[in-house]
Amino acid sequence: MSLAPRAVLVHRRTEYEELLARHGTHGQAAFFLGARGRSVDEVRERHERMRRALTAVAGAVPPAWRQTTVERADLDRFLFGPEDVVVVVGQDGLVANTAKYLTGQPVVGIDADPGRNPGVLVRHRPADARRLLPYAAGPGVAADELTMVAATTDDGRRLLALNEIYVGPAGHQTARYTLDAEGEGGAGSEAQASSGVLAGTGTGATGWLRSLWQQRSSALALPSPTDPGLAWFVREAWPSPATGTSRVEGLLGPSEGLRLTVESDRLVAFGDGVESDALDLTWGQAVRLAVAETRLRLVA
Repeated sequence: MSLAPRAVLVHRRTEYEELLARHGTHGQAAFFLGARGRSVDEVRERHERMRRALTAVAGAVPPAWRQTTVERADLDRFLFGPEDVVVVVGQDGLVANTAKYLTGQPVVGIDADPGRNPGVLVRHRPADARRLLPYAAGPGVAADELTMVAATTDDGRRLLALNEIYVGPAGHQTARYTLDAEGEGGAGSEAQASSGVLAGTGTGATGWLRSLWQQRSSALALPSPTDPGLAWFVREAWPSPATGTSRVEGLLGPSEGLRLTVESDRLVAFGDGVESDALDLTWGQAVRLAVAETRLRLVA
């Protein structure tokens, strides 16, 4: 007999909860903010909206289903199952934080605070959950298959991201490496010194990736979220007798990759801005950035 679906409600600690953890009581938090000309009331109101959204979604789970909740900080220790319906309650970024741990489970994005989030990935309201959850678990669910990016090291470690992966120095030093590019706009090999390399998807093309694209007035056509391709940019490449700046951007197709061979003491690779979950790379190691086989199934 097959297992009943399990609703996994993903959320993150609110700003108000972080204030209480830091200051101990509501009064101390109010004093801390009040001394700086700010009110704790706005932060608490956002917290209450988040609590109400979580309560509404939990109450919408069908009675025959199982359900559990997981906080963002615990995602790397949580085991998702094939029968899960993942319900992300919060911001767009929380969907990206969750995506790397999934293997094809349907994801329903619930906007807990409409008007404050762009709503690109959290497309639905808490009141929609009662209708969406059975639909997401059904055979005819319509879901956008969003492309992800993968970093794979020469010793077999792997990192996934929905928006982008950054490879570069952990601090403010210069990254040194040899870049081997395939695909449109930057094919070939070049020794480089820069502040890092960014490779991202069409979903990431609305954020960090786009800022680099706009900054240099790039002529590249950025991919859409469902396109099986990536765009990549080198940040602040530095010309010298030993390093070049001729290959600083490009596009990668489904079978193409961007390979970096490290020539610094230490570089890191992390995805979607989560530096706490990074791959450490040392001199002589190589990492390849490419389209991931895994895609995020975001319920339309």
